Amino acid sequence: MPVYISGDQRTAYLSGGCVSYVLHRDEAGRLLNLHWGERVPDGSLAWNPDDYRTWVSFDLPVSLLPLELPCCGDGWYGLPAVGAVNGNGDDVTDLRVRSWSVSAGKPSLPGLPSVYVEDDGEADTLSVLLEDAVTGLRVTAQYTVFSSSGAVCRSVVLENCGSQALRVTSLLSASVPLWDGGLDVVHLKGAWARERVVVRTPAGEGEYRISSARGASGHEHNPFMALCDRKADELSGRVWGASFVYSGSFLASCRTDNAGHSRLSVGMNPEVFEWRLESGESLQSPETVLVFSPDGLNGMSQVYHRLYRTRLARGSWRDRSRPVLINNWEGTYFDFNEERLVSIAEKAREIGVELFVLDDGWFGKRNSDNCSLGDWVVNPEKLPSGLSGLSEKIHGLGLKFGLWFEPEMVSPDSDLYRAHPDWCLHAEGRARTEARNQLILDVSRREVQDYIISAVSAVLSSARIEYVKWDMNRNMTEAFSAALPAEKKKETQHRYMLGLYRVLEEVTSAFPDVLFESCSGGGGRFDPGMLHYMPQTWTSDDTDAVERLKLQYGTSVVYPASAMGAHVSAVPNHQTGRSVSLRMRGEVALSGNFGFELDMAALSEEELKEAADLVRRVKEIRDLTRTGTFWRLLSPFEGPYTAWEFVSEDRKEALLCVYRTLSVPNMPPLRVRLRGLDGGAVYRIVEDSAAEGSGMENGAGLSGAAMMNHGLTMFLRGDFSSRVIRLKAD
Repeated sequence: MPVYISGDQRTAYLSGGCVSYVLHRDEAGRLLNLHWGERVPDGSLAWNPDDYRTWVSFDLPVSLLPLELPCCGDGWYGLPAVGAVNGNGDDVTDLRVRSWSVSAGKPSLPGLPSVYVEDDGEADTLSVLLEDAVTGLRVTAQYTVFSSSGAVCRSVVLENCGSQALRVTSLLSASVPLWDGGLDVVHLKGAWARERVVVRTPAGEGEYRISSARGASGHEHNPFMALCDRKADELSGRVWGASFVYSGSFLASCRTDNAGHSRLSVGMNPEVFEWRLESGESLQSPETVLVFSPDGLNGMSQVYHRLYRTRLARGSWRDRSRPVLINNWEGTYFDFNEERLVSIAEKAREIGVELFVLDDGWFGKRNSDNCSLGDWVVNPEKLPSGLSGLSEKIHGLGLKFGLWFEPEMVSPDSDLYRAHPDWCLHAEGRARTEARNQLILDVSRREVQDYIISAVSAVLSSARIEYVKWDMNRNMTEAFSAALPAEKKKETQHRYMLGLYRVLEEVTSAFPDVLFESCSGGGGRFDPGMLHYMPQTWTSDDTDAVERLKLQYGTSVVYPASAMGAHVSAVPNHQTGRSVSLRMRGEVALSGNFGFELDMAALSEEELKEAADLVRRVKEIRDLTRTGTFWRLLSPFEGPYTAWEFVSEDRKEALLCVYRTLSVPNMPPLRVRLRGLDGGAVYRIVEDSAAEGSGMENGAGLSGAAMMNHGLTMFLRGDFSSRVIRLKAD
């Protein structure tokens, strides 16, 4: 059993794989965390208050305790896991354990995305009931531990069992104390077109915070934070990770107290979150997925990859090969008609592309980004035979057909806005801030949700559509709902997310065979919440292959390759102006869900042949890149080389991808040590994209142990070069 309760019913051991998470309720009924880290035997730990005392201290004793759900008012001075202002106007909260229970499996979270199980034997769930005796606030803290990996999913439910309303001001789904200090913080920072840059820095004294108040997880910070030993690297050392399964504003922090202990906290951002909890009402938090690895950052990432690929993503496309696609956006932007689209599809068919995606500009009067969002009716001037006619022509070529939407948005110049000007987020009496000439629909409102569900469903029912790119191209301003009273206005952002999740649940359930891809100005909403409904996300609007090395490397810290959209675009690149060979562009993109983002008619015959060969290679390895164990070998943030590797679960197949950006004179050859192979096996080179002159011929036999311990030596010539080697064991 992954959860073991001690004989005295005071200590709970949540253990799986090589990990233990140990909770204890002390004599006063406080819930404490004794351990999160390497596995310890069940029943082996004893609570000793002296471990958390200093002999002479000005601090109150409670401030030094390893509290699992710290609250305000009793001597705790950090960020409260639960904060609630009561009818007396104070926020003093004193939660004491009343009971706990264990159940097999994992419950779903009402109205929220979450990790799940397919068999109750995969995990156990510990539910801890705590109560504040004065206000009647009850908190149920849920802990699901997976037996194979030791990953722990944490969430809390608040229930107001008192007679007066409570104003919830703080809601964290995880607040975990660690004995260790002197740790490094790892998080993913960025901006539009350069998302998820890996940042590693000493936690320092005091508090280190990242957050979003944008109403989306955002380009700037991903809802993830890890702490690690100073000497930890990709392959060794202790790492504690926390990933928030939510797509809106969030907060993550590491606080180092004056005793040198660290605390990792993740949850709702109190700057923009507040909730009025009436008597008898309850409130469910999103969940945080906690992963500990003794095997460095790669070890942590691999747990997240497998869990999110197989137990977060859902639906008919979860375990299927993704089609090679072409998206017309960078090839045409708004300047297209039916004839031009069909000509692009015809060229794409010749090289083996399987899916044609029509991007922005097909609806309303949409010839630029200044109108028509919300009016999801086809433009007959561009598409005289409608979506149905175009779809049939695309299918007649042997391709599937896909479509772009931005359903959460509305243009001021639209029929929808003219009919319902109060349906957007806004503050009464104030200007409505536009971004990209658009406003945001108030998805917290049921009638707006119903409109989006109806409008999108009508389009998807009107033609043979097998793929949807679901975009969101701006963040929130004046994030208030006209439908809420003054005392509930700060609930708008969270109610928006609950409304969006309802919309996504309804639409994806109604069209289970459609492959949905999330997008938000590229990677501005690349988070676990969206992956629950859509198994892949457009990684970034930056399609430059050199920048994509950083983007895909950083994204892989939490997210699997199966979640990353990765396309070959035209050169000079539209975001950076850089020109890179078609080979390197393709060999970067083949590490994700592969596609093209250009006008095929503009390619030469030789380029079309090269593109066709890329498509052939992608089809041969796409199941390996989708399901294989991913290893980061060389970081693009640390030098001119990048390298990563995919290894099949049975270790009989591997794909090594190596890239170089700028050439350096008189540089020695590169030696790359592979990981995860069968040391006793001999691997044959099935294909080497640089076999000519490399000294390694296809079919050559190579020892798994030698490739891991000695490595492969190779030259990459010139700027922006790449090499991909495919290996199979005898």
